[in-house]
Amino acid sequence: MRTVWLALLALAGLCCSSVIPATAAQASSPDPCYDEHGTARRCIPDFVNAAFGKDVRASSTCGTKGPSRYCIRGKDGDRSCSTCDSSDLKRSHPASYLTDLNNPHNLTCWQSDTGVRPPLNVSLTLSLGKKFEVTYVSVQFCSRRPDSMAIFKSMDYGKTWVPFQFYSTQCRKVYSRPNRVAVAKQNEQEAVCTDSHVHGADGRTLSGGLVAFSTLDGRPSAHDFDNSPVLQDWVTATDIRVTFSRLHEDDSETEEEDEEEDRDDSRFYAVSDLQVGGRCKCNGHASRCVKERETGALACDCKHNTAGPECDRCKPFHYDRPWQRATAREAHECVACNCNLHARRCRFNMELYKLSGRRSGGVCLNCRHNTAGRHCHYCKEGFYRDLSKPISHRKACKACDCHPVGAAGKTCNQTTGQCPCKDGVTGVTCNRCAKGFQQSRSPIAPCISTWTTTFKHLTQKKYRL
Repeated sequence: MRTVWLALLALAGLCCSSVIPATAAQASSPDPCYDEHGTARRCIPDFVNAAFGKDVRASSTCGTKGPSRYCIRGKDGDRSCSTCDSSDLKRSHPASYLTDLNNPHNLTCWQSDTGVRPPLNVSLTLSLGKKFEVTYVSVQFCSRRPDSMAIFKSMDYGKTWVPFQFYSTQCRKVYSRPNRVAVAKQNEQEAVCTDSHVHGADGRTLSGGLVAFSTLDGRPSAHDFDNSPVLQDWVTATDIRVTFSRLHEDDSETEEEDEEEDRDDSRFYAVSDLQVGGRCKCNGHASRCVKERETGALACDCKHNTAGPECDRCKPFHYDRPWQRATAREAHECVACNCNLHARRCRFNMELYKLSGRRSGGVCLNCRHNTAGRHCHYCKEGFYRDLSKPISHRKACKACDCHPVGAAGKTCNQTTGQCPCKDGVTGVTCNRCAKGFQQSRSPIAPCISTWTTTFKHLTQKKYRL
C-alpha cells in the first residue's frame, strides 16, 4: 500500500511539477501568484483530498428500512453475523463514514444493504462543489473487493456522466470493453478496463485493501500536461460516482444455487474510505479556493485580472488580449484595455489582435468626454484636441464652436481647431471677414470683396450720368 500512495503523490504533482510550492512562494512573496518584483506567475491551490467532509449519496445503505442482519464469512468458512440499524449509532453504517477522518486502527465503514439477491449496481455519488483537477480516486474496502466496479465523473454538476475507469475480471461481459488496452494519444480520454484490482501477483484473490485509480498514469501526454487541453479536460470533474456492479465470483449467485444460498446475508459491499485527490481547478490563476459570501459555493480566489469560478475568463475591462490558462513559462495575465480613462467598457477583437502582432485586441466602447476611436484616443466630430492637456484628461477635447453663418461646416481641424470658413471669412471659428472683404446681408456669402462693391458702385454711377 505504501508503494501505491507514493506513486499517487508523485502523480499529484505531475501536472504542476515546475510550480513553486505554495509554502515556499508565500515565504518570498505575500501572494504566490506574483514574484518579489510583482510580476505575475502561475499559481495553484494546495493538493487536497477533495472528498473529505463532503456528503456522499449512497443508493443502498444497510439498516435504513429497519434492522437487518449481515454476516461475514471467515477463512474457515464460518460466518459471524451482526445487525445493521441506522437508528442505532453503534450499529449504523452510514455513507458519512466514507469521507470522515479515516483511522486504519478503528475503521468506520459504510455498508450496502443485503437481500435475497446480490446488491448489483450499488452507487456512491460525491459532489465536490466545483470543478477540480482530479489526480486520483481511491476506495478503501472493509469487505472483499467486488468483481466489477466503475468510476465515473461529471463535469456539469451531475447532469451528465462519463466513465473514468472500469475494473472487472470479465471486462467484455460486464462493460463491453477489452481488458487492459494501452492508451495512445488518439484515445487519451478513453476509460479502460482492467482486472488488476482483484488478483494479486500470485493470482490469488485480494480481500479488503485499496483500489486506487490515477487519472494520468499511462496517458502519453501526462509529461506535457501544460500543453494538453485534452488531458486538462480529462482530469476535470465536479462530481465523482463509484458504481459496484458485481460481487466477487465466489460470492455471486448462479442459477444452480439453492434457496438457502440465495438468501446469503454475506452479500454486500463495505467501504471505509473514499478519497479524491486533486486541486481546485483555477487554471493557474489562483493559489486558493474560498467560499463565496452570497452563495457559500466554492470558488477560486482569482488573480492576474481573471474572474469566474475557475478563473476561466478575464475580468471586466481586461480584454486587451484573449484569456489563456497560465503555464510554467507564462502567467498569461489578462490586460486592461487602453481607453485613456474615457471608457468603462471594452470588447476583444481577434482580427485587430492578429494585425497588432498579437499584442493588443481591445476595442473601447461608448467613449466619453467627447472622445472617439478604438482607444478613445482622438476627439469626436465637432471637437478638437486641447494640446495643453494630456489625452487622458476629461477636458482634452474642446468644442469647435464654428460660427453658424461664417463656417462651411461644424467639424474643425482635430489639431488646430480651425473651422472650414466660407469665401472671404476668416478666424479660427470663422467669425469675421478677411482683409479686403466686408460683411454682407447674405447668409450664403456673408463676406464679399470690397473691390466688387466699389466696382458695382462706380458702374451704377456711370449709367446714372
